[in-house]
Amino acid sequence: MASSSPTADDPVAAPTGGRTRPRQVVALDSSMDLLNQILRQPVDPDYAIAAVRGGRPLPRWRWSFALVTLTIGALLAIAALQTNQAAPVLQTERAELISRIKAAETDQDQLRARVSSLSAEVASLREAAVGDDDTLKALVAQIARLGPTVGTTAVAGPGVLIVVDDAPGGNGDVRNRVLDLDLQMLANGLWQAGAEAVAINGHRLSSLTAIRSAGDAITVDYRSLNRPYLIEAIGDPRTLQARFVESSGGAWWNELAQNQRMRYEISSLKAITLPADPGIVLRHARQSTS
Repeated sequence: MASSSPTADDPVAAPTGGRTRPRQVVALDSSMDLLNQILRQPVDPDYAIAAVRGGRPLPRWRWSFALVTLTIGALLAIAALQTNQAAPVLQTERAELISRIKAAETDQDQLRARVSSLSAEVASLREAAVGDDDTLKALVAQIARLGPTVGTTAVAGPGVLIVVDDAPGGNGDVRNRVLDLDLQMLANGLWQAGAEAVAINGHRLSSLTAIRSAGDAITVDYRSLNRPYLIEAIGDPRTLQARFVESSGGAWWNELAQNQRMRYEISSLKAITLPADPGIVLRHARQSTS
């Protein structure tokens, strides 16, 4: 039989056995696919799609999205502009408010000094008016005896000094700051321990004194206090400090010092002078039956 050379479609004998497999066909231009594609599609498919659309308008939702985006950008720009314009005005108003507060505190200090002076004058006139009347003398003596306790007269004597302050590096956390409640607990603990007179940063406390918060500041009778807070108490130096440590106020501040790292220092003093509370006024009186 005549034989012929194999073509691309002819079977080729396998190396072993009589089974055959077709020869792998390799296109002559397989290595030129990229060039052929460039020749067949000279225009990018996206450009072709745009050309087919023929410049038709964008969908409505895209116009709405663009409009919303422009509106939001305009509002943000207007808000930023207004903020920048209002900043100097706010700073001026803040400085003016601080100035007015300081002026009011100065006036209040002058009025308190005037009240103290008039109170001393009233006491002198009262003693002069008593004369030889034993009943009036007894009343004057009772008023003088109750004055230190009530807070109408200045007092002096030994006692304790307690210094408290915010925790170092508190970063504004309210749990690491001294609050009005903390000073209330401290003052009540001193009264419980037997203190005869108490003052916070020089402000004498009485049964009518209000210890409150006003924003970030603590006030005593509506006077702002500055840190650190100095609490002075007159009492028996042999027992006052020990009794305060065992009181509810002492336990309260011991916990704040241990857990919140607040400053809490207590020491004994041989001599303390506390001024009278000028805010004490006579609101009600009745004749004694004794």
